[in-house]
Amino acid sequence: MSIETSFLAMRLEGPMQSWGLDSQYNRRRTGLMPTKSAIAGICAAALGISRGSSEEATFLAKFQATKITVIAIPRKQFKERVLPVRRLEDYHTVQNTRRASGTINRDCVLTHRQYLTDASFGVIIEGTSEYLAEVAEALQDPVWGTYLGRKSCIPSAPVYAGLCETKSAALQLLIGEVPLTAFTRQEDVEDFSKGRDSLPDLPVSFASENRQFSPRRVRTHQSGDTD
Repeated sequence: MSIETSFLAMRLEGPMQSWGLDSQYNRRRTGLMPTKSAIAGICAAALGISRGSSEEATFLAKFQATKITVIAIPRKQFKERVLPVRRLEDYHTVQNTRRASGTINRDCVLTHRQYLTDASFGVIIEGTSEYLAEVAEALQDPVWGTYLGRKSCIPSAPVYAGLCETKSAALQLLIGEVPLTAFTRQEDVEDFSKGRDSLPDLPVSFASENRQFSPRRVRTHQSGDTD
């Protein structure tokens, strides 16, 4: 595309999703919105970028400069009934977990993991045209599998929705003619004073032994908000 900035639209829809934000070890909670680190992970997997590689460092440096908007889109059953989004908690045993001290526990431990059920999100990534064109191509033919937070969470619709020259065109792909104010949404802010929360989900490194994240300032708008 000829312009400097583009808008990549993504659909994150599936019977189960999990967006870890502030939990580790044997209790893994999920947030109510996809995290920026998870969206970056989906794109990196589609491109076939290895964890902790120099290629990953370059990719994440560019991704940190993007702005994202996440929209919670209600799912309907029989075109009328809105499916409620609920948190589901599962538990199972795992081995070779990492203790708080940093050592590896070889014994089986019980873990509790949360999921969102019947959730659907639209994501718009704003960034440079060249960068997003590469990501868009990869999402249409991913090198590695695409998951909604965990490998057990398989998308029920194509993740790639389109690459547009304007945000309004990207929004139309995701929500049609319905105004954005009708949806609960979360967006990056450039100025700290314009945000209402800081989330520790801006990825610096996905290396298995040295995962690093920076804070991201966001603002969440509830459906009906016009400001």
